[in-house]
Amino acid sequence: MDMAYFATGYSVNLPDWIGEELHGVPDIIPDRAERMALVHRLADRNWREGNGGPFAALVAESDTGRIVSVGVNVVLGSGISSAHAEVTALGTAQARVGSWDLGAEGLSPHELVVNWRPCVQCYGATMWSGVRTLIVAGSGPELEEISTFDEGPMVADWAEQFEARGIEVVQDVLRDEALAVFRAYRAAVDSGRVVVYNARSGDDAAE
Repeated sequence: MDMAYFATGYSVNLPDWIGEELHGVPDIIPDRAERMALVHRLADRNWREGNGGPFAALVAESDTGRIVSVGVNVVLGSGISSAHAEVTALGTAQARVGSWDLGAEGLSPHELVVNWRPCVQCYGATMWSGVRTLIVAGSGPELEEISTFDEGPMVADWAEQFEARGIEVVQDVLRDEALAVFRAYRAAVDSGRVVVYNARSGDDAAE
């Protein structure tokens, strides 16, 4: 077998404009609503820059509000379908602390802040990351109805499953602001200005 034929690795990087958006942002943001407001700002710029969908996330130390990492959806920018906001935020946080387990002994408890309930992929990624808290702007059907994204077959008791594993779930933090970002994105979709990537339904290709 000729190994020259196969890729032996890949990388996912955040867009350069992240540094511009974080310039002047304090290392510590003690208020959860303010942390969510930063997530919304990143999510809105992300789709406008063409990196991916209107999604962003950050990881913070729960006790202090210190920001450990941020992430945005870079599926279009990277060409990697798993490069969702939660995955990039969790991965860069784990790289920063030097552990795959954000709940490891000796580390401050960490939380993931994201602008909607995770999709089926990011549900597992969050559950196995070691975070002790998940903070979401919302969890209802509005995301899929507005954006046309397929978030996958999420279990009805998704929040209870987190709680059963010692992960606190906090919902409805700046929910209306999240929906405003999704509506702006949908208007761009309807005008043909952005690409909606999606899972296939049966034999039908995604938009």
